[in-house]
Amino acid sequence: MEFSISQSPRLRFSPRFLVASHPSSHLAGKFISRPIDVASTGLSTSRMRSKFVSTNYRKISIRALFNGTHKRRYYQACSQVDAPGSDPFLDKVAHFQNTCWRFLRPHTIHGTALGSTALVARALIGNTHLIKRSLVLKALSGLLAVICGNGYIVGINQIYDIGIDKVNKPYLPIAAGDLSVRSAWLLVIFFAIAGLLNALHAFDPFITSLYCLGLFLGTIYSVPPFRMKRFPVAAFLIIATVRGFLLNFGVYHATRAALGLPFQWSAPVAFITSFVKLFALVIAITKDLPDVEGDRKFQISTLATKLGVRNIAFLGSGLLLVNYISAISLAFYMPQEAIGGYYRFIWNLFYAEYLLFPFF
Repeated sequence: MEFSISQSPRLRFSPRFLVASHPSSHLAGKFISRPIDVASTGLSTSRMRSKFVSTNYRKISIRALFNGTHKRRYYQACSQVDAPGSDPFLDKVAHFQNTCWRFLRPHTIHGTALGSTALVARALIGNTHLIKRSLVLKALSGLLAVICGNGYIVGINQIYDIGIDKVNKPYLPIAAGDLSVRSAWLLVIFFAIAGLLNALHAFDPFITSLYCLGLFLGTIYSVPPFRMKRFPVAAFLIIATVRGFLLNFGVYHATRAALGLPFQWSAPVAFITSFVKLFALVIAITKDLPDVEGDRKFQISTLATKLGVRNIAFLGSGLLLVNYISAISLAFYMPQEAIGGYYRFIWNLFYAEYLLFPFF
């Protein structure tokens, strides 16, 4: 049921819990809970259903308020209620911070930060006698570099996917209109420059060149005329390479170099690199499952649009199963002297289950 209200003094205001969305009104973003005074309006209920009075307010579907775009606008309206003593400048800063954080795609930041931290910790645990306080600043620079690189890649993808995102991910800042394209470009350029400067400070020339390779692959994935995301095989190979190999190999190599050690593969690092690479391949294959509608509309060829959502879901689950079975089967090829360590590792997995439990 839809309602409209006018600024006529004869109308006492409309339905319960109507959200006024006109920006110039002092009622914007607030709830109106007065009942309708039909007598004073001279309009019957049936006429109010069918006739929309000329107004400066937008009509809002109450039924649709909690669905799709209206749900997002509802939360925005609730968050914009003027609080006593609120500072408009601080409100704008908080809004910009929130927009930038959403622009960074937090779930990708979590994966990058966690993976980098785990690989650094692995390298340090085996060489605790080489740890120095001076390494802390270099480690922070390295972490900032990979986070900025991540921000550049996901940011430039959003700039060139505005039309698709309006269909598939309307909550993203650019698609939602919370961030202009100009501001997005400024953020992307900042991430690229800041990432390179931190990479030069934290990494040796070889790792810096790998870092630049990652930025290049992220660029050709999204930017015309390359736009490799149009080609399913090329797209998931790029994602698997950047997330599976470059991140693991690069961070571990950079940590050993910072400790003054030559690069040397260890069995645990080789295992996690192989395991995560296949995991990244599954992510690359399944990431398009929720985006089929927009990809078809803009003629983006993905495995999901070609083979169907159901088939790709089964394929992704099958690859994950193979990945875990392969990891478990490695225990049968462990030397006899490593069985004690394997047993202790089972206990560590037992502890990890409880650590992960609160997040599910």
